[in-house]
Amino acid sequence: MPSTFLRILSPAVRIMPEVKAPDREVSFREKAVWTIVVLLVFLVMSHMPLYGVNQDVGTDYLWAMRVILASTRGTLMELGIGPIVTAGLVMQLLSGSKIIDVDYSDPEDRALFTGGQKVLAMVMTGFQAFAYLAGSAYGELTPTQEVIVFLQLFVSGIVVILMDELIQKGWGLGSGVSLFIMTNVAGQVVFNSLDTLNTEAAAPIGYPSAGGTGLPKGIIAALISNILRVFGIGSEVYPPVDFTWLFFRDGNNPSLFALFVTIGILFGVLWMESVRVEVPLQYARYRGMKARYPIKLLYTSNIPVILAQALFANILFFAQIIFTNFNSDGNNPFLSWIGTFTQQEGSTQMIATGGLSRYITPPQGLMVFTQPDGIPHVLFYAGFMILLCWGFSTIWVEISGIAPRDVSRQLLGSGYIVPGFRRSEKVLERLLQRYIPIVAGLGGFLIGVLAAVADVLGALASGTGILLMVSIIKQYYEQIAKEQLAEMGGEGVTGLLGIL
Repeated sequence: MPSTFLRILSPAVRIMPEVKAPDREVSFREKAVWTIVVLLVFLVMSHMPLYGVNQDVGTDYLWAMRVILASTRGTLMELGIGPIVTAGLVMQLLSGSKIIDVDYSDPEDRALFTGGQKVLAMVMTGFQAFAYLAGSAYGELTPTQEVIVFLQLFVSGIVVILMDELIQKGWGLGSGVSLFIMTNVAGQVVFNSLDTLNTEAAAPIGYPSAGGTGLPKGIIAALISNILRVFGIGSEVYPPVDFTWLFFRDGNNPSLFALFVTIGILFGVLWMESVRVEVPLQYARYRGMKARYPIKLLYTSNIPVILAQALFANILFFAQIIFTNFNSDGNNPFLSWIGTFTQQEGSTQMIATGGLSRYITPPQGLMVFTQPDGIPHVLFYAGFMILLCWGFSTIWVEISGIAPRDVSRQLLGSGYIVPGFRRSEKVLERLLQRYIPIVAGLGGFLIGVLAAVADVLGALASGTGILLMVSIIKQYYEQIAKEQLAEMGGEGVTGLLGIL
């Protein structure tokens, strides 16, 4: 029986725009085409400016989290995937705390839970769009301009929700949220590596040019440019710099250290993705056909990090709006505890200077240790990130259909048994109970550690963003291989792939 909360949402769920699940087998080629179409729409929306706003006026409330939220300032993707992950975060917290009671073994309950999450995502889209306007994110607008901007943000948010639903329901590969994050982070990494449009204004002590080194901000572009200067190419105005300068630069521009950290995160995620416990399986119909069910160390994948970052982003977003509108002088001690900010000179960005917001802002590099509160900032951020990732990973197992009871049912339904055990759902569930909760909790803890370390050391784009990008690329690689294998295989292979 659905909970009262879900029953209240059910009328709204029925009238929501919906992408129907395919009623036939969708080929790998068709899934690839739909995925590419969704990606192209996302890229177009990320570069299409909002009508009626000036991007250089107002306050950029999401600047610290834009890479993670697949958001672009002043475009149709202003809100990014924020409403989707926020809705998922709220529903997960409500379910995990038992405020709403959901029986995930009941198809009706699960369908209502998923539909309720979509309703909440649309509500959050409208709410965040309204909050943007109320917080003067684009400066002072006329009532007509505010209505036009609100409609653009709301409709764009609905399009993003439907694109994510289209992919998740089987028309595409993976999920829209993962696809958008991966694309956004990859674009930032390429830009920070090859940016030749902007030049470095800082320089090492004793450098002859007072206007900086003149090297490109992109670290790979800077490295190549400096090597050319050594050979006399382009050194008429700016002489080459000592290569040790490029290792850290001024602490703000992309550096060789950040590049090495990025590569280290890549290998760290790949190693964690490869660690697994494998449960031996045997196909009941054909006793000689054996397989294994892998319980990966990253059992809940990158979901815990996405939800943790979504929580941080929402706290920062609303804290800035509260500060701007109700506590700009910092005289209210309670609101100051939530966060105090200062406007960065010549920018639309607000920098957290105190309160909770200060300590949940990603450190973004070793320069944080030069600040008076650098060590407390790092310790609080890392500890909170690790705790959240562990908690979200544990809860996600229960609500996403990958708990021991769900896996045991799927295995038996696909015709597989564990050799030496009776063909019983309860017996198999007890066996999986030994591994799944422990592995999921440990995986959430470790990915929280990796995300915190990556943010503190300051990888290209963002530490957490790099972690997510590598993890998502690995998932896509595995899914593409799985889809191709499923098209080649028979009933047994298709059944097993359906549960992995």
